[in-house]
Amino acid sequence: MAVKVRIPTPLQRLTQGKEEVEGKSGTVINLINDLETRYPGIAERISEGGKVRRFVNIYVNEEDIRFLQAEQTQVKDGDEVSIVPAIAGGGITVER
Repeated sequence: MAVKVRIPTPLQRLTQGKEEVEGKSGTVINLINDLETRYPGIAERISEGGKVRRFVNIYVNEEDIRFLQAEQTQVKDGDEVSIVPAIAGGGITVER
């Protein structure tokens, strides 16, 4: 059994269209590096300098890693990891 990783739509072109892939247990940053070996280009979109990019949210079993141990959060076989790009935007201001 491996770690199940849910891939957001914008990154699925790097995973041959797969919505879900498997990775090795360890820390979150090690998992990202493991994914890079099979899906080149994915790590640079998720992390930089060993840290998860500001605009990317990662959840382990539905818990935000920012409230756990960030990139050093442990993942084990059977865990589910979700990679979620942050969505930002603003409302439209109508002047009268």
